Amino acid sequence: MRARLNQIVIDCRHPETLVLFWAALLGGSPVHRARGWSHVEPPGFVRLAFQPVEEQRAGKNRLHFDIEVDELEPAIAAALRLGAVRVGEIVGDDLGSYQVMLDPEGNEFCLVCD
Repeated sequence: MRARLNQIVIDCRHPETLVLFWAALLGGSPVHRARGWSHVEPPGFVRLAFQPVEEQRAGKNRLHFDIEVDELEPAIAAALRLGAVRVGEIVGDDLGSYQVMLDPEGNEFCLVCD
């Protein structure tokens, strides 16, 4: 059997809004689909699909995206303008630096820089 990742599906309350955030952050054109779904295909990345669900997000993400950027501060500022929220301060370790962020629905992601 051969398998490949087709898309990553994110459950959310407002797919039409969340797809706009991720399309602006990563590139690609937002697509609004039937039954409330939306998706974006960022260049060089698998499709991100946004599925409408009624329940609120509960608890910490078990999976998150590390988004590589050239410089953290300008990337943080851009993400904030798009509606992200900064969590804590920049963290540095032996692999580089990163900043934990939340998208407009509270899903964690990290901006990372070598």
